[in-house]
Amino acid sequence: MGTTPSPEPAPVRRRGDEGRIGIRANLRHIGALSRRNALQIKQDPESMMDALLMPIIFTLLFVYVFGGAIGGGTDGGRDEYTNYLLPGMMAMMGMNIAMAVGTGMNEDFRKGVMDRFRSMPIARSSVLIAKVVVEIGRMLITIMVLLAVGFIVGLDIEGRWLGLLAAIGLTTVFGASLVWIFMLLGLTMRTAQAVQGISFVVLMPLQFGSSIFVPTQTMPGWLEAFTDVNPLTHVANASRGLMMGEGAVAVPALWTVVWSVGLTAVMAPVAIAKFRRKT
Repeated sequence: MGTTPSPEPAPVRRRGDEGRIGIRANLRHIGALSRRNALQIKQDPESMMDALLMPIIFTLLFVYVFGGAIGGGTDGGRDEYTNYLLPGMMAMMGMNIAMAVGTGMNEDFRKGVMDRFRSMPIARSSVLIAKVVVEIGRMLITIMVLLAVGFIVGLDIEGRWLGLLAAIGLTTVFGASLVWIFMLLGLTMRTAQAVQGISFVVLMPLQFGSSIFVPTQTMPGWLEAFTDVNPLTHVANASRGLMMGEGAVAVPALWTVVWSVGLTAVMAPVAIAKFRRKT
């Protein structure tokens, strides 16, 4: 008698095998995880303090502490400096919000939150994309607060509402690309304090070595050369052109899109790969 062939074992579905997860399922996972992250913010409203207070503090600080001195050399004084400052600060707010993502990601690993995701049959990328979605929401809230305070202290866009919406969209796209960088930092560094320290080292030169606070023509030649390639300068100049009608728009807007697409295309796959290996 011949032996009865034993049945072949069923294929084992490995956790995180994204090739077996369809697009619709992946979108459901992203939606569920985004809702979870949003509910966490609702249960812990203190986590929104930075998004709500940071634009108020920075606007009042720069407009009333530095605005008189910097704007004193112009006919418009403080009001003209407010119109110059606020479009650039939109880019600054997006960068600061993105920085907080790295710290939160690092703490999630330390607390074991990611162990729960590891046991779920979901795409690893959906966890990070959901983070980006929620952070975009936080950025929009921060920008709305910034603009509200800006209008109170004298911001005047002279009816350029479409330009304002375009500037908000451009700033948000750039901010979303930065989230991938800081998530990668959060996945790479050992502690949240290390993530925060490295983030500040990156933030300070980029923010102050740009056209956010002062025209770059007032800077030394070597620093002006740096500001010319600084992506924050492109975002600030594009937003300023759209909102105030001052300066070129097409070139800085194009560079902003190029930087945003490039950073996302490079950093997103690296961050996802790092996340997959880490978990």
